[in-house]
Amino acid sequence: MKFTRRHFSLLAVIGVAAGCSKKPDASAGPEPITVFCAANLMKPVTEIAAQYQKELGVAVALQPGGSGTLLSQLQVAKKGDLFIAADDGTMNDAKSKQLVREVLPLVTQHPVVAVKKGNAKGIHTLADLAKGDVKLSLPDPGAASIGKVTKKLLGPQWQTLADKAAVMKTTVSDVAAGVQLGAADAGIVWDSTIGLFKELEAVELPELTKHRENASVGVLSFCNRPTEALKFARYLAAPDRGGQVFKKFGFATAGGDKWAVKPEMILYSGGVNRLAIEKLLQEFSDREGVGVTTVFNGCGILCAAMKTMGDSSNPKFPDAYYACDVCFVPPVAKYFPEAVLLTETKIVIAVPKGNPHHIGSLADLAQPGLRLGLCNAEQSTLGFMTHAILKNANVLESVTKNAVMQAPTADTLINEIRVGALDAAIVYQVNVQSQSERFEAIALPADMARAVQPFAVRADSENKQLSQRLLAFLKDHKQNFEKVGFVWTGSDELVPSDKLNIPSWLKQK
Repeated sequence: MKFTRRHFSLLAVIGVAAGCSKKPDASAGPEPITVFCAANLMKPVTEIAAQYQKELGVAVALQPGGSGTLLSQLQVAKKGDLFIAADDGTMNDAKSKQLVREVLPLVTQHPVVAVKKGNAKGIHTLADLAKGDVKLSLPDPGAASIGKVTKKLLGPQWQTLADKAAVMKTTVSDVAAGVQLGAADAGIVWDSTIGLFKELEAVELPELTKHRENASVGVLSFCNRPTEALKFARYLAAPDRGGQVFKKFGFATAGGDKWAVKPEMILYSGGVNRLAIEKLLQEFSDREGVGVTTVFNGCGILCAAMKTMGDSSNPKFPDAYYACDVCFVPPVAKYFPEAVLLTETKIVIAVPKGNPHHIGSLADLAQPGLRLGLCNAEQSTLGFMTHAILKNANVLESVTKNAVMQAPTADTLINEIRVGALDAAIVYQVNVQSQSERFEAIALPADMARAVQPFAVRADSENKQLSQRLLAFLKDHKQNFEKVGFVWTGSDELVPSDKLNIPSWLKQK
């Protein structure tokens, strides 16, 4: 029997599928990373995989196909490590079906019409594709992402073309190959596909050219080696590794993080967030195979540290900043121009169980002899907000005279109440909620005593995608925040730092 290229391709796919169920041979080195890859990205990904094996000694087994076809296979097989889809819609479908977790964008692309160089049939408009003497090849919207995207963009016009098409192919590569071989005069493909076929040129149509899709790689939810899978995904996206290969093949890269075998990122976080995120940060760093250096402190101290560094070129400058309240984002807004509002907590008066001094309001904190703890207004968000609350209540001077301690974080004040050194302190509700057997929380005016915690990623960070994945990881674990008493407000909306809703009495000069 004579074997064609197609036979060998099928054998390669069968070999990959079979390899998914085999136990790795310890003597043969690390088990290959199995990647289900959209057909039009196979050439660059194949080269990147070979480069990765040469550099790191880990093989990558590729299974090509149309994005839709691969998605269907993954739903059934539930085996493999990574999925590379050619469009956002297919990757979103994979996420909604809980087939993938982390997603890293690789390249951007848009639909064009492929014709042989010279464009002999004079195809320049959508109407030209419907001419009687034009043999049209279309991608199957049920199998290829380019077909699904184009069908959505063209609306009713798609059906006109589909009725007229001479053939419908399951992958974008098959569409392009058919045009190059002369089996079709024109076909709809990704713009990035044109560069993979020497005899083709692209015709841009206004109905298609403005639309952009990300081709992304996602870690499969049933992957049993997520750390290894994420390492290769980072390699694919890195501008100094996979990005160079994608560019060589004519792809527009989406912009990944600079390559490092073990990236090291820095997170600055207000002290109040420590209760919810400390264990999550360890889980994240273990899964990703990265280092996360976290500096917990009062936000005033954190902002001052950033300003002292001069600019973000300092290697100790944070990649991400998780503040105690939105009012401490503006001082560093030029580095963190957008934020996501994740959680909120109330500001309360903490007293020992039984409330021996019968404190019921801010005014009661001025009673003679009371040992009060406050956070420092210059060092912390809570101190800054407490100062503003007391000032607005016209009790600033009478209450602060009882402050025998001013600390940068609320947990210090809680410890001092526990050992009997303080009679009361103004803290966050989350500081006392889990210790109801020891403390009581006295509510303050609801319109003032609320802190909202924003998470922001530095605009020029070399670990920008990694920081964004940390944000996504935190959002996937909102139960950890609610368990310690935070109210979850997390959304996908990025709020410009200069548009954050900060009450006038909390705006810093």
